[in-house]
Amino acid sequence: MSLAKTLGGKLGGLVLTLFLASLLVFFSRFLVPGDPLSFLLRGRKPSPEAVAMVTEQFGLNLPPWQQYLNWIGGIFSGDFGRSLQYRQDVSDVLVDRLPVTLGLVIISGLLITVFGLAAGILAAIKRGTWVDRTVVITLTAFGAIPSFVAAIGFIALFAVQLGWFPSFGTGEGFWDMLHHLILPSGAMALVYVVLIGKVTRSSMIEQMDREHVEVATSRGLSRPAVVRRHIFRNALGPILTVSGMLVAGLLVSSSIIESAFGLSGLGSLLVQSVDRLDFPVVQAIVLLVVAVFVVVNAIVDLIQPLIDPRTVAGAGAR
Repeated sequence: MSLAKTLGGKLGGLVLTLFLASLLVFFSRFLVPGDPLSFLLRGRKPSPEAVAMVTEQFGLNLPPWQQYLNWIGGIFSGDFGRSLQYRQDVSDVLVDRLPVTLGLVIISGLLITVFGLAAGILAAIKRGTWVDRTVVITLTAFGAIPSFVAAIGFIALFAVQLGWFPSFGTGEGFWDMLHHLILPSGAMALVYVVLIGKVTRSSMIEQMDREHVEVATSRGLSRPAVVRRHIFRNALGPILTVSGMLVAGLLVSSSIIESAFGLSGLGSLLVQSVDRLDFPVVQAIVLLVVAVFVVVNAIVDLIQPLIDPRTVAGAGAR
């Protein structure tokens, strides 16, 4: 019953959050200066009949609440509306751009996981030594580098000077696209490697001072076993929490990185659509980012008790 109640509460909160987000995403367009009709007409002075035809075609003549109902109803059937600049279904536009952004986020996530955890674990194990100080100083220095500066530096070093990776475009085919995405993924992951590394280090150091670690050590367990079973596992809670929040950060950062490397993904599409008042595309991408963020964090909340049962016990005690 407790598990079912928890799942029901999480699901209800998820649905409510997505509903409120959809309201905010849709009706915020009425607060933005500019008229999508002027973009559709390309600055021409058409006849009143042409204006009425375009207005009716895109549903701009309906009351806002009816436009919202039509929009949200279409989303459940996979219809996000019609793009004003591409003159095709928004879902088709998103599907064309999704593989690039998805690949960028996945590769960045792998880099963040490997290098962030490795740096944090190494610094925590070697606490107080020159290794720890070197890792902390390096992470602090990298954390001060914005994504666009990292992109310029990566292009100058790895693309221009060393020639290891291409600096522009997405390539053709899976392996060529993977080769093109490694450099932008590294530039996008740099700041988040710093965050995961620092959180991992502080969380593990906190666990090292706990009594159960001293008991496990006194029982004769090897140092690697103590670190793996009693320190790192108990330190995973804060790491997972931060990792869930990083998903939205990666999706938002992709707009900067895609523009710098000339990638045709959802991030660059969002920038173009905002500039050209293509509201259906903007609404679809923003809602997608919010949905991914909310779902990932809900999954993290459900995984937490499996990793650390003390969270359930603590909730029950309260």
